Amino acid sequence: MHRLDDIDRMILAELQADGRMTNVELAKRVGISAPPCLRRVRTLEESGYIRGYYANINARQLGFEVQVFAMVGLQSQAEVDLSAFETRCLDWPFVRECHMLNGEVDFILKCVAPDLSTFQTFLTEELTSAENVASVKTSLVIRGAKAQPGVPFEVLEDRLSKLA
Repeated sequence: MHRLDDIDRMILAELQADGRMTNVELAKRVGISAPPCLRRVRTLEESGYIRGYYANINARQLGFEVQVFAMVGLQSQAEVDLSAFETRCLDWPFVRECHMLNGEVDFILKCVAPDLSTFQTFLTEELTSAENVASVKTSLVIRGAKAQPGVPFEVLEDRLSKLA
C-alpha cells in the first residue's frame, strides 16, 4: 500500500474540501508544481485513498422530503446472510447508506424518499418483507445539524505531530 507523506495528506484534505478545483490550483495550495501533483492524485486514486468525486446534492430541493434511519435486525448473522442483505441493499434506490453494526442492531440504513407514503410502501413491501429480516425500527429525521463527509484531517495532523 502507498504510504502517505505530508504532501499526500494535504492533497487529500484540499480535495475533500473542494473536489472541483483544478490540478493547477491544487498544486499551488500544496506547494508543488502541477505535473507531480497530478501524478500524486492518480496514485492516491489507484491506491484507493480517493474513491470518487461527488456533488453535494440538496435532496429536499429535488423533492426528497423524507430522510429516515432504519435499524435492521436479521434472523441469521451467518456471513452468507449478512452479505446477501448487503447485496440486496445495493438494489434499493431509497437506501443511500448501509452500515453493519456491532450490538443489538445488525444494520443501519440511511434512506431518502419523496414523501412518507412512498417510504412506508418501501418499508412494508421491500424492507420488512426481505429474506432474513427479523425486525426493522425506523427514526424519521426532523432536521440535520451536521453532514460532513470525509475525515477530520486536523485530528490526523495532531496525532502525527505527537508521534514525531
